[in-house]
Amino acid sequence: MIGLRSTRTGRLALTVGATVMLLYLALPLVVIIITSFGDNAFGSFPPDSWTLQWYEVLVADGSKWPAALSLSALIAALTTVFSLILGVTAAIALTRSELPLRSAVYALVLGPLIIPQVVIALGLFLLFEPAAMLGSPVAIALGHTVLAAPIAVLILVATLRGIDERLEDAAASMGAGRLTVARRITFPLAAPGMIAAAIFSFITSFDEFFISQFLASGDTVTLPVQVFNSLTFDIDPSVTAISALLIAAALLALVLVALVRWLGSGRRGSLLSVEATAGIANHGRDAG
Repeated sequence: MIGLRSTRTGRLALTVGATVMLLYLALPLVVIIITSFGDNAFGSFPPDSWTLQWYEVLVADGSKWPAALSLSALIAALTTVFSLILGVTAAIALTRSELPLRSAVYALVLGPLIIPQVVIALGLFLLFEPAAMLGSPVAIALGHTVLAAPIAVLILVATLRGIDERLEDAAASMGAGRLTVARRITFPLAAPGMIAAAIFSFITSFDEFFISQFLASGDTVTLPVQVFNSLTFDIDPSVTAISALLIAAALLALVLVALVRWLGSGRRGSLLSVEATAGIANHGRDAG
């Protein structure tokens, strides 16, 4: 294969093209953030003057936003737990076992990512409505897990495939049991991927609208549903403030994922030594 020489003009064109693309993608987010500090109740851009009153409205007495925010956080936390349990189990089965029809099973697991969300929401509504579970945070979390778990599986499968299985085989050959190998080798090496899967599962649930809309009740209104209601039935400029906060939270989550993976790469190097593997195996043999 012939390698292409890098030229100054090519690098400059690539840099300019990437910058323009990133600015185009970030422009709507920048507009929302700037608009959230404007004093116009109709959300004009650019603002004529600046204020923090829409952020003050979010925490004012009688505000509907704190309840919606806390409910979404609770549901997202439950979804993260459910997604990690299913994700770790499925990822281990897909990468560490002789599973029949592995490709078909993997495609089935990822199926919810390509099915329209409104179809999934309708199916969940028909499932939970006879059981009188509509409006239950657990039911909504289980519904969100249908979308969050495949994302966790994607991340964890890639993480486990990046771990050298010879380390696990070496520890097992020296007497370490399966639980010891998983607890002392596999899970520590996969920790950055597990944390990333947890963060993306949380974000997926926190931003989910269709399932929340179908499964919610008058007493259980999540944050995306509350945003939709505020935009549909009322003119509420505080929507721009809550949207700006959500953008900041998403950016913080992405920075956290990058930091965890960077820190995890250094820890992985320390765990890959022969001495560490031998020590883990001896510990597992003594425990057995």
